[in-house]
Amino acid sequence: MKTYDVAPLIVSDETENITDLLANRASQTPNHALYARELTPGTWTNVSAADFQAEVVSVAKGLIAAGIQAGQTVAIMSRTRYEWTVLDFAIWYAGAIPVPVYESSAPSQIEWILSDSDCVAFFGETEEILARFEEIKSHTPLCRLSWTIEGGDIDKIKQLGKTVDDATIQTRRKSSKLSDLATIIYTSGTTGRPKGCELTHRGFVELSKNATLDLAEVVNPKHSTLLFIPLAHVFARFIEVLCVHGGVRVGHQPDSRNVGEAMVSFKPDFLLAVPRVFEKVYNSAEQKAEAAGKGKIFRKAAYTAIAYSKALDTPKGPSLGLKIQHKLFDVLVYKKLRAAMGGKVRYAVSGGAPLGPRLGHFFRAIGLVVLEGYGLTETTAPAIIGRPHNLKIGKVGRMLPGTGIKIAEDGEIWLRGINIMRGYWRNPEATAAAMDGEWFKTGDIGELDEDGFLSITGRKKELIVTAGGKNVAPALLEDPIRANPLIGQVVVVGDQKPFVAALVSLDADMLPIWLSNHGLDKSMTIAQAAKEPAVLAEIQTAIDRVNKNFSKAESIRKFIVLDRELNEDSGHLTPSLKIKRESVMRDFGPALDEIYDSGPATSETKAI
Repeated sequence: MKTYDVAPLIVSDETENITDLLANRASQTPNHALYARELTPGTWTNVSAADFQAEVVSVAKGLIAAGIQAGQTVAIMSRTRYEWTVLDFAIWYAGAIPVPVYESSAPSQIEWILSDSDCVAFFGETEEILARFEEIKSHTPLCRLSWTIEGGDIDKIKQLGKTVDDATIQTRRKSSKLSDLATIIYTSGTTGRPKGCELTHRGFVELSKNATLDLAEVVNPKHSTLLFIPLAHVFARFIEVLCVHGGVRVGHQPDSRNVGEAMVSFKPDFLLAVPRVFEKVYNSAEQKAEAAGKGKIFRKAAYTAIAYSKALDTPKGPSLGLKIQHKLFDVLVYKKLRAAMGGKVRYAVSGGAPLGPRLGHFFRAIGLVVLEGYGLTETTAPAIIGRPHNLKIGKVGRMLPGTGIKIAEDGEIWLRGINIMRGYWRNPEATAAAMDGEWFKTGDIGELDEDGFLSITGRKKELIVTAGGKNVAPALLEDPIRANPLIGQVVVVGDQKPFVAALVSLDADMLPIWLSNHGLDKSMTIAQAAKEPAVLAEIQTAIDRVNKNFSKAESIRKFIVLDRELNEDSGHLTPSLKIKRESVMRDFGPALDEIYDSGPATSETKAI
């Protein structure tokens, strides 16, 4: 097994912790706008580094006055908003440990996280969230304090802390060192009970410092970003720390439905999202163009964009004719897409799943370079990322400074470095299974090319072995099929079965637009659309197109369209939009039976 290690560009003092990043930022550039708050719709009010630190200190004093001790854990359950970031840093300044909880979590999930992590206090965004906490409060006896963000409790905490002096805060914030626990983040749990990942101050501090130097084109005080991915997710938590160190101005958007409007008013320089977001941006633009009678123009513009981007990677570059076409479509199409994202966006970081070369080339050509990254909760988010100056579209990228990688004999990706978790909280068995010395075994399967760029081919535990002994990685089939605007999710099945099949759910947001564009009743329900011949034909075409890239034994031979959407609310997606395969298999057993009990598969994909 060949090992690739990248030496760190900077090494921190062992006495440092996350709070030093904010203290240094506030000291060096006190008047620099570190945050912006949308206090009224469409209007953003800046918060300077000094003012942010002052607010953090004020809340930290209140937490100390309330009895929070150094080393204790405090839960935060909320959507992505400015107050979450204040609370994160305030808890660190108080010498305590924040524990994030997804705002969509059920009472049983809240109970597990709070009881397992020994939380002594709980912050809920709303009264409704607090009510969910109250349901399980008796089962979490250590959690004696609870507050709401929208209920004005943060101001009450600030008042409580007026009796605490600055010397106490200074002592508390310096009570942690690099090797100490910074946060416990519970895995989203595609299978089984979530495990608590022990992430250290080192992971956040050293990774932030090295990533800022390595990605200076993106992460710098001249740039801003709009944060809308859940702050309960490790990626967003790392970004909130990274942006403090890098001086990036951050805006928060808690409602995914308002992201488009927020981008227009905030005008970010770079974005952070999962591939599904980029798919929806593309699909929405295509369907709107179709509805306006400009579908042909958009498709030609998309074709030109992809060809132009591919040509950028050739020795000769784009031809004169391609350059002229690209300039024309920039006026007609690309400029409008950039405007819809605020008009200033130059970069985006995508993670969670492969983006695919088609979208990577498209967005680069319209002026938005998507840097694909790879990491897990256990690696404090990113370990690998593309660079604007060193990019291979369709591949994840290369290692960040201070990290290492190797591919095991069975194709599994192993990682080590400054960002690796300390272990799983109170779960030595799981820790032993996941670690081999300093190496973390990711469970993902991938390949490294001669330049050290990584390609992800799937999850080890999700690998399908057909009855004929053929190994199939579901993601390689699912990801390109899901690019179709009509399709929300795809679950490829076939383990120990005679052929590969798929369960398909429709995209509830795109369905009415697609139906209208095809002269069908846009009020059709998902259940009705699942039986509509035109819908089935569209999905058939999407699957057949992908099947052309696979052998007969690997290709999807049958599919069924589900009568409902697969989403987080249905219990079939994690908060980070990963498929919970066990839940799907359990809940749609009859559909699977229908696939495999309705006769042998033909050489062509068939809907049933």
